[in-house]
Amino acid sequence: MTIRVERITLREIRLELKEPFRISSGEIRERRILLLELHDASGASVWGECVAGEAPNYSPETIDTAWVAITQWVAPRVIRQAIDHPGAVHQELERDFRGHNMAKAGVEMGVWGLAATLAGQSLSRFIGGSRKAIDVGISLGIQASAERLIEKARAAHAEGYRKIKIKIEPGHDVEWVRAVRDALGPSAHLMADANNAYTLDDADHLAGFDELDLIMIEQPLAWDDLVRHAQLQRRLRTPVCLDESITSLDRAQDMVALGAGRIVNIKPGRVGGFTSSIAIHDFCRDSGIPVWCGGMFESGVGRAYNVALASLPNFSIPGDVSPSARYWARDIVSPEWTMESGLVRVPVDRPGIGVDVDAERIEALTVRREVLS
Repeated sequence: MTIRVERITLREIRLELKEPFRISSGEIRERRILLLELHDASGASVWGECVAGEAPNYSPETIDTAWVAITQWVAPRVIRQAIDHPGAVHQELERDFRGHNMAKAGVEMGVWGLAATLAGQSLSRFIGGSRKAIDVGISLGIQASAERLIEKARAAHAEGYRKIKIKIEPGHDVEWVRAVRDALGPSAHLMADANNAYTLDDADHLAGFDELDLIMIEQPLAWDDLVRHAQLQRRLRTPVCLDESITSLDRAQDMVALGAGRIVNIKPGRVGGFTSSIAIHDFCRDSGIPVWCGGMFESGVGRAYNVALASLPNFSIPGDVSPSARYWARDIVSPEWTMESGLVRVPVDRPGIGVDVDAERIEALTVRREVLS
């Protein structure tokens, strides 16, 4: 099978969140989403998504920098090239081309989706996934009060979510999570996510989480740090999970060598796509490091890629793959992603990404478009 991408159409759409979502670095009310449609010379096509955000508060990339990077540097390396396997795209995009992982991933993952479509296989099975359903976690933003957080956590627990992630920041951390633990009891699977809000000077304070039997504390220190996370992990019983710090296989290997964390959150957009994600997954599996799939407020298109990735065997911790209705009044795919008994079904019986895309709705939502050929 040879893949030959003839053109890529970029579209920006905007979806309003059902409610504002706040983390330590800011609040999101509306999501600007960069969609890609890849067309193969055979006539096959597939939708993909670049997960870069509106502002550089999670990574240096934004939707606007990604648009430029894709049009000027990423797409020209892929369009009209004979691609024998989608794994070759990652190597081509890394050659003399630093950074811009999310821009690269938008195209690279689209090629994986196209390859699965051409092969007549589900994306999950094409990449080696083995699960028919995956455990679902929920992420709760920083709330106005501890009482409101408890209310949200109780509702999520009652809905069947198998992990509850609580966003934290200084002043809204140990005691607030303790309140949720007391409300839900010792069996609830809880974790905290700091989004880089602390420094090593806060180590004694963060050690207070050790009393709460959390699955993990995610990315407490600087987004690009490994050394200080290693120092912090030595002072905590609670496992440290790295997110922003892991941008490649090399960084995952460094984490293990330094002892900077015990769990990895793999977001395929953050690490440059599926080839890198699979390599990190395999390394962590062989090193005894559990992984899980984080979310970036994707539409149903981006969610399809995350669900396929999370079907790999070492994704043993529930991921942030909430159903469509968690964030959107109406998604852009059919069927929308749903959850039953804390599980999202992997569409193993459908070729490609496993959902139909509502092209008419996307057309109505499009605020910017560019065709690359």
